[in-house]
Amino acid sequence: MKVGKLNTNDLHRLINGHTGARRDEVIIRPKIGEDCSVIKFGDEGCILSTDPITGSASEVGKLAVHINCNDIASSGGEIVGVLLTILAPEGTPLEDLMAIMAQASEEAKKMNVEIVGGHTEVTKAVNQIVVSATAVGKEKLENIVATGSGRVGDKIIITKGIGIEGTGIIAFEKAEELSGVLMPEELKEAQHMMDKISVYKEGRIAGAFGVTSMHDVTEGGIFGALWEGCMASGHGCLIDLNRLPVAPVTRKICMHFEINPYQLISSGSMVITVVPEKSEELMALLEKNDVPCFEIGVLTEKNILFCDETGRERQIPEPSSDELYKVI
Repeated sequence: MKVGKLNTNDLHRLINGHTGARRDEVIIRPKIGEDCSVIKFGDEGCILSTDPITGSASEVGKLAVHINCNDIASSGGEIVGVLLTILAPEGTPLEDLMAIMAQASEEAKKMNVEIVGGHTEVTKAVNQIVVSATAVGKEKLENIVATGSGRVGDKIIITKGIGIEGTGIIAFEKAEELSGVLMPEELKEAQHMMDKISVYKEGRIAGAFGVTSMHDVTEGGIFGALWEGCMASGHGCLIDLNRLPVAPVTRKICMHFEINPYQLISSGSMVITVVPEKSEELMALLEKNDVPCFEIGVLTEKNILFCDETGRERQIPEPSSDELYKVI
């Protein structure tokens, strides 16, 4: 199998019929493209999500916290706690583990999130540090936003930009090589993209506003996120490639490594769908709160499409291995 997330068919086979007993308290279940599970407790939902960090040695503590909290944010929920599991290869210095925890703690504090537990182990089963996290959130049941709740005709909005996380990871991991490609200030700008990977602010704003769906842009990039969102909702989309915000430094890095920015991991971006008559109001609210946002397309009945630079409609490909793995 290829490096990266399983393809849609394989993942469906893995999940289908293999989720144990069915509980009445579970109101959002495993589904292709769905960010979180939700368990009902009275009039509130406990929101859960889990993900590992495997594609980066740098900033791993920061990423582990944010990519999981971002999933909770995509539900519109409040993040309460994070559990961390650290698997380290034999010979890892204790100082490296201390640095990961210090980094994770610093990021959790910024969001008023507690690290409530986990597990740490040195094992021959890995050849680099792997951090897996589970985030726990809460929200009133009527306010929880599902990834698959978008409706035909909804406007599609994206926050911040394309390839944010991938740009930051590559800038740290390939800094020496990129020093011959980028100006010093450009390399610094690219590395500072790691400071933009949280979507908690826009998740809370959009959830309270009353959007129809949200999905954070992770592995597979914006194309992967759009595909997953459409699979979750059972609809299609049509987006305008010319409206996708790609920073010049991201384009430079992608050109150098010959990778596609639209299929590059991008924690820090949130795909939001909203009824057409409220699109401008939502965008104004996000901008007022210092969250750049861009309307990029619309949900349709079927077919997951984009208009290229020439205006030709083309199929968005099914997610495969993230472009990051061609570099790291």
